[in-house]
Amino acid sequence: MIYPNKEFRRLVEFINEGREDKSKKIYVDREPRKIDWVAYNLSQINNIKETIAFINEEVDKCQNPKRKVGKPLTNPKLLCKAILICEAFGLTERDAQGFIEVFGISAKIIEKIDDRVIGNAYNRPEVAYILKQIFDRTKDSDGILMGDGSGLETSRKQNYGMNKSSTKEFLTSIVDSREIIQAFDFSGEDECKAMHSLIEEVDGESLRLDAGFNDRELVRKIVEFGMVPYVYPKKINKMNGDDSWREMYIEFMIDIIEWLQEYYLRVHCESFHSAFKRVYGNLTKVRYHSKFVQVMTRIILHNRARLSYFRRI
Repeated sequence: MIYPNKEFRRLVEFINEGREDKSKKIYVDREPRKIDWVAYNLSQINNIKETIAFINEEVDKCQNPKRKVGKPLTNPKLLCKAILICEAFGLTERDAQGFIEVFGISAKIIEKIDDRVIGNAYNRPEVAYILKQIFDRTKDSDGILMGDGSGLETSRKQNYGMNKSSTKEFLTSIVDSREIIQAFDFSGEDECKAMHSLIEEVDGESLRLDAGFNDRELVRKIVEFGMVPYVYPKKINKMNGDDSWREMYIEFMIDIIEWLQEYYLRVHCESFHSAFKRVYGNLTKVRYHSKFVQVMTRIILHNRARLSYFRRI
């Protein structure tokens, strides 16, 4: 069967012109989601209290990994609580030691934890094991998913947007329309390759990706996992291919307005990356595993804050 590939490519070029020149845009932007300021203010006012309660409740629910024979170490649950407190309040290890001595009773941390112990806790596999349990148990999805990748700076001198070779710390993530992270990759792997693995970890109805993820095999996998794909086309694409690829772009041609309105919900993923970096700042750890634990801790805290807000509205 012959498909209208020439017309398809011309349509993609026409839409791309509208992305560069807003006066040529063919669709009307959706109304931005209204902020419930009462709910937002309450979530900010109660943030500290809810964060401490969350840390207590969720860490205590977790199972410790099986202990190896040897010298007994500090309970990894206490170390998890200390790390969550560090990242929630933007504390250095030294500040955290003093903070926990004064306020640790609220998090049920009775024993004294040295700043060096807190620093080394970021590199402990037992801590990552517990944090992974918390992440898996507390993420929630509305089924409207989108994915993207973003560089994470490790110093104020770095600017990933201006110099993409300045850092190797790269976060690829899938979020829902409430900007709650469903899955993430911090391995430094190419974002398209990382997405092949991430889609196996999520449960959704649809998934939106930009042209950096324009891959036939990825589209096929998205459909196999029961999601409707919205992957932005490249102007060199052809409609020929398997059913998932062909049907996605037939829908693109049949009703371009509706397709683009669905696709551009992807802005929530960009909003997440922007807010994540703005709220938590640069990565401060040096060793890879410590950076991974720091990122996962911040994601857990981000999800908690977003869910707190949406529960109120």
